[in-house]
Order: sequence, then C-alpha cells, then structure tokens
Amino acid sequence: MKKMPAVFVGHGDPMLALKINEMTETLKNIGKDIIKNHGEPKAILCISAHWYTKDTFIQSAEVPIQIYDMFGFPKKLYEVKYPVKGSKDLTTEVEKILGSEVKINDDWGIDHGTWTVFFHMFPEARIPVVQLSVNAYLNTEKAYKLGEKLAKLREKGYLIVGSGNIVHNLRKIEWDNPKGSQEADLFDNYILNSVIKREDEKVIKYEEHEYSNYAVPTPDHFMPLLYILGASQGEKPYIFNEIRELGSLSMTSYIFGM
Repeated sequence: MKKMPAVFVGHGDPMLALKINEMTETLKNIGKDIIKNHGEPKAILCISAHWYTKDTFIQSAEVPIQIYDMFGFPKKLYEVKYPVKGSKDLTTEVEKILGSEVKINDDWGIDHGTWTVFFHMFPEARIPVVQLSVNAYLNTEKAYKLGEKLAKLREKGYLIVGSGNIVHNLRKIEWDNPKGSQEADLFDNYILNSVIKREDEKVIKYEEHEYSNYAVPTPDHFMPLLYILGASQGEKPYIFNEIRELGSLSMTSYIFGM
C-alpha cells in the first residue's frame, strides 16, 4: 500500500450534501483518485472544524453517531445517512503517537464537517472514520506540530483529512453574491500562494495579513489546515474547488501526496 495523501477540504454550507454540481463532482473524483492511486484507506482520521474543544480528543466508538449539528435547513438534509464505522486500530495508533496529548471522548460523533464531504468523496460509507477534535487551546504553531506527529499515520495506510474553510465569516455573508468579496479573494489567494510555495510560516502567522480578522473571525475553521500542513511537510499541493461564494466563504481545498 502506498503512502496515503493528506487533504484539506473546504466544506462550506451543510447543503453541500444534497448538491450535484462541479464542486461535488470534483469531490467525487478526488475520492476515486485516492483509491485508484493509493488503494482504499484502512480508515480516515478527520479533523473537523465542528468538533472544537478545550483539549485534543480522539473517538473510540465502534459505530459513531451521525450528528446533525445545524439548524433551520430543509428536512431532506436531516434524512441524509452516512453510516460509517469507527476504527479501534486507528484510535490506538493516534494514542500511541500523541500519548498524554490526547484523550478518548465519545460524546461527539461524525458531524456535518465530515459527512457532507465524505458523502460525495466516499459515498459507499465503507471506509471507517475517526474524528480528532480541533483543540482551541493550541496556537497555530502547536497545531502544525501536532500535525507533524500524525504524519506517520499516512505510511500505515490511513488517510488524514482536515475539514474547514480558509475564509469563513458568517456575519459577512452576502446572499446575493455568488463569488467572493475583495477581502475574501485577497486573503484566500495569500494563503494559496503561501501553500503552493510551502511557505508554511506565513500560514502559521496568518494573522499578520491585513484581512485576517475578516477571513478568520474565529480560528475553528482555519485550524484544520495547520494540522494538514504539518502532516504533509514539504509536499506540493494539488488545488481543487478554488471557489469563493456568498462573499465571505472559501471552498479552496488542497491535497498533498497524490
């Protein structure tokens, strides 16, 4: 089995699960390409922005519950099922790597930052999924270093996926704007160029950009990118779904090691 890639996916609106468009077709093709070129992952470690906690937690549930952690959407969205199993082996591997830095916590489950994306990437729900929480007490540099430690999972057949958004400001949503605002465009391109050149330090210090407060009013959706950059140090990205919508959302996504 080849070394698995590491992926950062912009997940955006939960309605992503029900959409059939260029973006979801790309997700579907990315999933197929991973399996074609690297074999089917033994399991997926997913770092979702929506499990934002005061510590680093890993799940151990044999069958994690599917969480509908969103409100006010059409009934059809709450009927989407993604019945994956957990992976005891992956949980154990993460515990070995992180030691006292991680704790078991099964209070959460598979949230919409995970299942809306994997519903398209891996529609058969055959690959086990384990979520790792985004630790609110880690700064960007520590999140990056934790990602570095997790990199060895890729050698053992595990896919690592971070799910969030480079630009995520719900207070600045422009419902009549199908593209990005000037601020979103400038920040997203700044991060994109930094990732292409693997100038990771610029991403770690993203707050130095003039529009960082606009793009990242809270760090939860940005942080998964730091874990993925740490887990793919020095590798060049393949960029997909380079799309900004509703003014202040970026769907720009990266895969490393493909």
